[in-house]
Amino acid sequence: MMLDGVFKTAGNDDGGILPPLDMMSLLRTLFPLPRSLTGNGVRATLQAVKQHIPLDIHEVATGTQVFDWDVPREWNIRAASIKALDGRVLVDFADNNLHVVGYSVPVRGTFTRGQLAAHIHTLPDQPEAIPYRTSYYAENWGFCLPHSLWQTMPDEDYEVEIDSALADGALTYGEFLIPGETDQEILISVHVCHPSLANDNLSGIVVATALARHFLAQPKRRFGIRFLFLPATIGAITWLAQNEDHLDRITHGLVLTCIGDDGPFHYKKTVDGAVVDLAAEHVLRHSGHAFGMLEFSPYGYDERQYGSPGIALPVGCLMRAIHGTFPEYHTSLDNCDFVTSEALDQSFHLLVDLIELLQRNATYRRVDGRGEPQLGRRGLYRAIAGQKEAGGASQMDLLWVLNQCDGNRSLLDIAERAKAPFSRIRAAADLCLNAELITEVRP
Repeated sequence: MMLDGVFKTAGNDDGGILPPLDMMSLLRTLFPLPRSLTGNGVRATLQAVKQHIPLDIHEVATGTQVFDWDVPREWNIRAASIKALDGRVLVDFADNNLHVVGYSVPVRGTFTRGQLAAHIHTLPDQPEAIPYRTSYYAENWGFCLPHSLWQTMPDEDYEVEIDSALADGALTYGEFLIPGETDQEILISVHVCHPSLANDNLSGIVVATALARHFLAQPKRRFGIRFLFLPATIGAITWLAQNEDHLDRITHGLVLTCIGDDGPFHYKKTVDGAVVDLAAEHVLRHSGHAFGMLEFSPYGYDERQYGSPGIALPVGCLMRAIHGTFPEYHTSLDNCDFVTSEALDQSFHLLVDLIELLQRNATYRRVDGRGEPQLGRRGLYRAIAGQKEAGGASQMDLLWVLNQCDGNRSLLDIAERAKAPFSRIRAAADLCLNAELITEVRP
């Protein structure tokens, strides 16, 4: 498949190649873009992603009703500053786009320090950090700056300007589907609304982009993989409202966020419990990385939208640092130096393993389940020896598969009971399939 002379895939075994994505390079490209719920910063972000995957970009007009919400007005900002009366620039949006409260209405004038103080946000406990603040649904304006800087601003008056526009426009989101052999899908969702926050926002975007490139170049699997790049909350609600008639195609799902730091992994379970929860815990347990499992809560990222009443999709959330619990969270300290290439790579490879497990998990039954089959005359002992040399199935893996394939237990269920990595149980099942000892049971 060729798109603008950029993309060629091996999805149909045509020998095409997509080289691995340089995730840190893309992250640094995206970092300075002034993202928000809507606006040109989101569009620029999606266009940058589109240089790497064939992303479809959707625009949903202001005022469109999406469940109990309306798509908000579009916000764009050109410049903002606080100046001393002698012309010295003390705070400049051009230096860091966290300096302005998201969705600030335009303002221009001279303000006393007391008047300005009502619109200033700082972190006294982190005096060198700039906080991230928004005012999406209440018209207001404000500046965010280091507390140490605010303490050095004793003047009675300041010149203030926010050159922004809040007007009817559109909400923009990106979507990309890699088709599968069936109409069922795995959903991968990331948010694109946070400005200059590398871990909480950009890490998910770049890993999702890398995953899309990886699976775009792979042979077609059972499930399609749908990637969503959308503003948090209202973006997910908008997508759900516009696709309500097709939500039953989502068989498994993951929200990705905060996966670029070097802390332990954390997985937040789906609202009602699902196969993806068991799969995530299995892959994490066998990954060699430290991890923790979190129960579902209606607070967090868009997993709460996908798991809301009347929808209840099987969508969990994978993260490393947990939102709100690390000092860099929603501050200027969450910068490109906080994210590491090694952490992004670990997250990418863990997710490849998890998605492959979801794709290759299946339920089988013995063709003739009366007693243990004779393995020697089928050449399975020789096959096991060859697989063992390649790190594949062992004799015990084979015996577990032959004993547990009753038409009800999936390969993941068997791997969990056998306390074996899924890859080995899958390899044993493949040997049994080739020997015509088991057959797949479709739902």
